[in-house]
Amino acid sequence: MPHETLTIPAPSKNVLTRQIITIGAFFFIFGFITWVNGTLIPYLRIACELEEWQAYLVTFAFYISYTVMAIPSSKILEKTGMVKGMRLGLIIMAVGCALFIPAAQMRYYPLFLLGLFVVGTGTTLLQTAVNPYITLLGPPEKAAQRINIMGICNKFAGVIAPLILGAIILKNSDGLIAELQSMGNAERQARLDNLAHAVIMPYLVLTAILLIIAYMIRFAHLPEIENPVAPAGRNNSPTEQAAVVRKNFILGFIAIFSTVGLEVIAGDTIGNYGIYHGLSLNIAKHLTSYTLASTMLGYMFGVFAIPRIISQEKAFTYSSCLGICISLLAIFVPGTASIIFIALLGLSNALLWPAIWPQALKGLKGKLLNRGSAILIMGVAGGAIMPLVYGALAKYTNNQYAYFILIPCYLFNLYYSLKGTKPRL
Repeated sequence: MPHETLTIPAPSKNVLTRQIITIGAFFFIFGFITWVNGTLIPYLRIACELEEWQAYLVTFAFYISYTVMAIPSSKILEKTGMVKGMRLGLIIMAVGCALFIPAAQMRYYPLFLLGLFVVGTGTTLLQTAVNPYITLLGPPEKAAQRINIMGICNKFAGVIAPLILGAIILKNSDGLIAELQSMGNAERQARLDNLAHAVIMPYLVLTAILLIIAYMIRFAHLPEIENPVAPAGRNNSPTEQAAVVRKNFILGFIAIFSTVGLEVIAGDTIGNYGIYHGLSLNIAKHLTSYTLASTMLGYMFGVFAIPRIISQEKAFTYSSCLGICISLLAIFVPGTASIIFIALLGLSNALLWPAIWPQALKGLKGKLLNRGSAILIMGVAGGAIMPLVYGALAKYTNNQYAYFILIPCYLFNLYYSLKGTKPRL
């Protein structure tokens, strides 16, 4: 049975390619800004003299903005349209990056967190627009494939972001730790102030890049979404249809919450996990890149295999099963070898997000699509809450057993993936 949805007029192949490349650039941008958090956690832990749980407020401040600002973002998009909303999102992200400059000058952790919240707000607006946009930009049966391409852009940025930022702000980090331990209090504070200033130039550059792209997007000629003509031939009543759509959507929200929690735990805790197993900070600061590299491999497989070899529904199911297996290995394999399996979680996580969006948005049209997208974006709060849950479990057990929190998330995604294979009204 066909599903009602918003559509974009079918462009030519060359035009469609250019549009996908443009949207891919957006995914690269917020991928870069999102995944530098894995480097900011150990950096700010040193520069602002934080406890481990306080350092995870980096992810909380960034991802909780999705929950707080998702509904306002949908209201904004109803007034501006998706394309203008993308420009506004980039400008807000630039403002958040600019806040890092006074935060670094004062070495004031709450101001860093405010900057992250503002960046997350802009990212929320941008994602609320581009996720349904790329879902609808082309044939529906290839929606997951297009999102996989976006995932490659996002995770490639995530691979290089920790390498670039880590090389700038955590240069000779092991020597820095030893240096700080040998200093008196006044000398130590001066050295930490100097360390905090290292983040100013990278975020000044990011601010400029975001503003330039926000200006240039007006020349990209991206089409706005048009309202659809409702398909004929419905046999089920509106009440029955609404009930099915509502239940499917609620489950999709929980799946997004679980999936983002899985991604952030795998990507942003692995650095501290490496330190827990005795790795030097010079090595541990780059571990996020390994998780995202494995995620990118998963996305590349999705681009090649969906739908020619495997459907997006089956990819969802198999990825959930793979995640359970890898999580158990990460928990029970002793020593530093378990770090490898945390990095490999990227493979199992890669095809979850691309499969959830098309499944959760089925049956939504008009304003419901914008609002539905916004509510799904609120599920990104999993990235704010789950690392704190992991940190609490690590405190009362240890950093390795705390990864048990991954298992129920994968189990729910497995359940939702199987629900998606059942016939709908």
